[in-house]
Amino acid sequence: MIDRRLRVLQAIARHGTVTAAAQVCRMTPSAASHQVQQLARELGVVLLEPDGRRVRLTPAARIVLAHGEVLTAQWERARAELGAHRPGGVTGTLRFCAFSTAAAAVVPPTLALLRRSHPTLRLHLREAEPARAFDLLAAGDTDIVVVVATAAIPPVTDPAVDQRVLYDEPLDVLVGPDHPLVGRTDVALADLAADPWICGSPGTAYHQLVTLACSGAGFAPDVAHHADEWDTGAALVAHGFGVALVPRLADLPARHDTRRLRIAAPPVRRAVAAVRAGAQDQPVLGAGLEALRSVADALAPRLGTV
Repeated sequence: MIDRRLRVLQAIARHGTVTAAAQVCRMTPSAASHQVQQLARELGVVLLEPDGRRVRLTPAARIVLAHGEVLTAQWERARAELGAHRPGGVTGTLRFCAFSTAAAAVVPPTLALLRRSHPTLRLHLREAEPARAFDLLAAGDTDIVVVVATAAIPPVTDPAVDQRVLYDEPLDVLVGPDHPLVGRTDVALADLAADPWICGSPGTAYHQLVTLACSGAGFAPDVAHHADEWDTGAALVAHGFGVALVPRLADLPARHDTRRLRIAAPPVRRAVAAVRAGAQDQPVLGAGLEALRSVADALAPRLGTV
């Protein structure tokens, strides 16, 4: 229903280049450029200007985008109202997209809860980094995203999305069995300032999380290795190649000989659920958000927040 040309312009606004927007919209750069040129001709205004290797939105483009956000949200609200008139209640397909830990610990029990309460509902889960998840949400390729709140995602004030906090997850430190801090109950993150660190690849939410947590403790981590899988990171820790921060909900392979230490005043990461603005009142999405809330609330003992 929403003009695809507007979707392309929205993607360019998020990513700054036609090439990146084309990748998100699953088309060639020339096709994406043609879409925007066609929209500009129809509106009779210039929408993009070159800015080095990137492009810059013109004032006219910002006007189009502002109205586009309103149109998109209104369309989602219309779908929500129409949903009340469809027979069969909560039916159809509900697509989730989540970061790795939530994709393992939070969304599967949510899907199980939905399957019991709405057996005809088709369910789908896709794992993705937060920035990619929001691209999929904006493109209409997923319905509910569960992401870590980082600088890579839209702020809660963004009118294009409806976001709600699910839980705050403490981070623990993972060390080898012979680490001098094993056995201590008063571990501070600053106690690990001299250790080599293992964290995610640059650009990932995990990398940003470790960097910010260590910065908050007064030091810059000496990153010795990059590992995007918990299995890889735990193996490196077990063999004495460094220490790592791990989320409380991350289940680590038992075959790796490591010790998980709780930190005094631990750093936390916030998990949020988001949908397109106006879509939260659709019966199917409402059921999904309610199930997510129920599962997140049940995690409180495991998170150590009760």
